[in-house]
Amino acid sequence: MAQTQMALDSLDFDGTVALATKVAPHVDILEIGTPCIKHNGIKLLEVLRAKFPNNKILVDLKTMDAGFYEAEPFYKAGADICTVLGTADIGTIKGVIDVANKYGKKAQVDLINVADKKARTIEVAKLGAHIIGVHTGLDQQAAGQTPFNDLGMVAGLNLGVEISVAGGVKAATTQQVKDAGATIIVAGAAIYGAADPAAAAAEITAIAHGGAASAGGAKKFLPWIIGAAVLVLLFTLLGGKKTRSY
Repeated sequence: MAQTQMALDSLDFDGTVALATKVAPHVDILEIGTPCIKHNGIKLLEVLRAKFPNNKILVDLKTMDAGFYEAEPFYKAGADICTVLGTADIGTIKGVIDVANKYGKKAQVDLINVADKKARTIEVAKLGAHIIGVHTGLDQQAAGQTPFNDLGMVAGLNLGVEISVAGGVKAATTQQVKDAGATIIVAGAAIYGAADPAAAAAEITAIAHGGAASAGGAKKFLPWIIGAAVLVLLFTLLGGKKTRSY
């Protein structure tokens, strides 16, 4: 089973809370995206933490320096996971890992734009990174890139860390991402851009949690199942009438 994470990227404070209210029952992790946390600050984290005690919350700080110092206030305010850039100095990465451990939380190392992703993944895993973030950014997606090659490489290392995947994931690709080794599947536009964000989140989570193929199959045969049930009911009623008629 993989967990699902919803990326909250809007700059609108109230709009973010409203969207989180719709999707929180249908995802495991609420992510306060980088633009969102920069614009709205730690107050948004405090509000979401109070409103959604049953969800984990990731704050996508993308820390580049002063790891311990920058991440600590967010862990104190209720973050379960904070991110640090894999391109940061190794001392910065260690700082975020250390402060996460101090509060019994997790640190995620984001591999976006890391030149040697394999070497850095092995290095930070040895430091105790809890999650490796395989991340194809918006600008990279626009250029046609996907996270699958990097995901296969990280999963193939078998380092015993959680693997988060972000970058254009939608319901149609969730099973593929899960099968490739992701333990956390991040969706943003596929949820907040949907006509019904709650339904979109529920669909992705059903796949991630293991009900995907069976749920999809059931949908295909649902009309036949309903029809069969109606026929059984009719035969039962008619049979009952014949029994009472003699």
